[in-house]
Amino acid sequence: MSDKYEAAHPDGGPKDFTSFFPYYLREHAHPLCRSLHYIGTTLVIALAAYALGTGQLVYLWALPVVGYFFAWVGHFFIEKNKPATFTYPLWSLIGDFKMYFLFITGRIGPALDAAGARKR
Repeated sequence: MSDKYEAAHPDGGPKDFTSFFPYYLREHAHPLCRSLHYIGTTLVIALAAYALGTGQLVYLWALPVVGYFFAWVGHFFIEKNKPATFTYPLWSLIGDFKMYFLFITGRIGPALDAAGARKR
C-alpha cells in the first residue's frame, strides 16, 4: 500500500475492511480526486447496465478501463499518491463503491470527518 499506511499499522496492515476504509478515505481527501472516482464509478455502472441489458457483453471488457482511468488520474495527478488497489485490490474496489454510495446518499461528509479525510 503505502509507507503512511504501514507506519500506522506496524503489524503489517489491515485485518479487515473496517480498519482499511478510514485509510482509503484519507487517500481520497481531495474533492476533485473523489469526483473523478464518482465519474468513473457512474460510467462503470452505466456501461455494465447497458452491456447486460442489451446482451452486448463485449462491452464488459471496458469496465476496468473506464473505472481505473478516472481513479488513477485522480491519484497520480491530484492526490499524488499510489492507488490502494495496487496492494489491496478487493478492499479498494469495495471501498470505491462504499465511498460512491455514501456520496450519492449524502453521507460522505460525516464519513470523511470520522476518518480525518477532509482536504489537506
